[in-house]
Order: sequence, then structure tokens, then C-alpha cells
Amino acid sequence: MAMGKQDGFTLIELMVTAAIVAVLAAVAYPSYTRYIVRSNRTAAEAQMLDIANRQQQFLLANRAYAAYADLQTSGYSLPSALSSIYTPSITVGSSTVPAFTVTFTPITGTRQDGDGPLTFNSEGVKGCGAGCDPSTKW
Repeated sequence: MAMGKQDGFTLIELMVTAAIVAVLAAVAYPSYTRYIVRSNRTAAEAQMLDIANRQQQFLLANRAYAAYADLQTSGYSLPSALSSIYTPSITVGSSTVPAFTVTFTPITGTRQDGDGPLTFNSEGVKGCGAGCDPSTKW
């Protein structure tokens, strides 16, 4: 009985390949999640600047800054991609000099949860949550 050469992969070869793929996935996944958090933060920052522009327009028309509900009444809506991960709020100052602070707070349980809240005020001062350096993150 003549034995022919068998084609295929051995179990060892398959296990080595699976181990290599697992190591690559373990390295790539954290980088991917950091990328997603950064891109969400960038989108939120762009929306905060849009809100600041709308606030300036509102100030020129009404001599006061708008609360978030007033902006929504005037036609503004937060994109659904951001509304699922951030809760926006606007604090309007009550002193004689008009002022506002826009805050985007990450929703608990989302990828942005550990990112901390982002803030932007009428003076152009940017801020972010605990352990965040605004010069590098925002």
C-alpha cells in the first residue's frame, strides 16, 4: 500500500497562526478604542464651537446669550452621533456682562465615559475633565 503525501495544515501550524492573530488583535484593539474616543471628542469640540458661533449671533440679535433650550427652539439640534454619547448644557451668566459656558458631559456607559466633560466659555477658554490636559486634548 503506497502512502501519498497529505496536503493541509497541522494542528501546531493552526495554533501558531491563531496565537499570532490574537496578539495582533490585543495590540490593535486598545489603539482603535483610543482613536474612536479622540474622534468623538473632536466632533464634540466642533459642535461646541458651532454653539459658540450661534451664541454670538443670538447675542447680537437679542442682547443676551441663549440657554440650550432657546438654541433648540431656534433650530439647533445636536447630531445623533454625539447625542448618544454626550449630554450638552449651556450655563448663561447672570451678571451685567453677558457670559456663557458650554459643557458636554459624557454619558455613563459609553466609550467617552472616562474622557471627562469638555467645556468652552464665552471668553474662549477651553477645559476638559480630570486628568486631561486641554493643550493636548482640546
